[in-house]
Amino acid sequence: MRQAVHLFASRGATIDREDLPVASVPTLRLNNGVEIPQLGFGVFQIKPADTVEATRTALEIGYRHIDTAQMYGNEKEVGQAVRESGIDRGDVFVTSKLNNNRQERDDILRSFDQSLADMGFDHLDLFLIHWPLPGVSDYVKRWTVMEEIYASGRARAIGVSNFQPHHLRNLFGASEITPAVNQIEVSPFLIQEELRAFDADHEIVTEAWSPIARGKVADDPVIGRIAEKLGKSPAQVTLRWHIQRGDVVFPKSVNRSRIEENFALFDFELDASDMVAITALDRGERTGPNPDDFNYIPG
Repeated sequence: MRQAVHLFASRGATIDREDLPVASVPTLRLNNGVEIPQLGFGVFQIKPADTVEATRTALEIGYRHIDTAQMYGNEKEVGQAVRESGIDRGDVFVTSKLNNNRQERDDILRSFDQSLADMGFDHLDLFLIHWPLPGVSDYVKRWTVMEEIYASGRARAIGVSNFQPHHLRNLFGASEITPAVNQIEVSPFLIQEELRAFDADHEIVTEAWSPIARGKVADDPVIGRIAEKLGKSPAQVTLRWHIQRGDVVFPKSVNRSRIEENFALFDFELDASDMVAITALDRGERTGPNPDDFNYIPG
């Protein structure tokens, strides 16, 4: 029997917006009742040597959601920053992801233990399968181990990343737990409406990686005009578009002013015409690999 579900994100999202002060970050309720901040701080491609300072800066500014991965090589530094911030661990939502080279049960369990040890935590808030790897690995088998981790109580929620509908259907047919999250590439140039709708229909929150298309939104004239009208940057406008659609986003930077700018999303809104204009920019353009073709296993 599949686990009980609660209200979630994207289609008919439950977003705590009422009477929010300017700096408050809305939360979405995952399908097991866990609340996830809709805006987080990402550490992809941040060097370990820079991760402590960047993450500590984000926490000082007000971020309470950090997204890392075993593959990024900076989990230890994320944990250090959280501990040194002085913020209670229970007030920071931390996500990590399973490395692609961990495919067998014992390796998966050991790698999860190592992630906790490296971060100095007794639990993760969210743990994801990073890629389906359809050509080299049985992601359904890996998911059953994720369920085991969830049952242990050491991950408050589990989910997937870069899964397409057919990957998810295979999970549904062979597992007890529906993923809480599907972290996929989404930007104004790759809006992923069908996949987002599939996620929503199955009570899965969509998280958007590469939300500003690796900076390409800065050069788009439509987004530029909206940004000028609102007195905001193109990145802020784009991140606000994600927020209003119900996506979870976690932009990354090592620059304090940019980290502050990316957090300043809750003192303005896009009107319906702005939302439509940005959504119309879709051209199916990825900045990363297609999950159906991506089978990279690190050495």
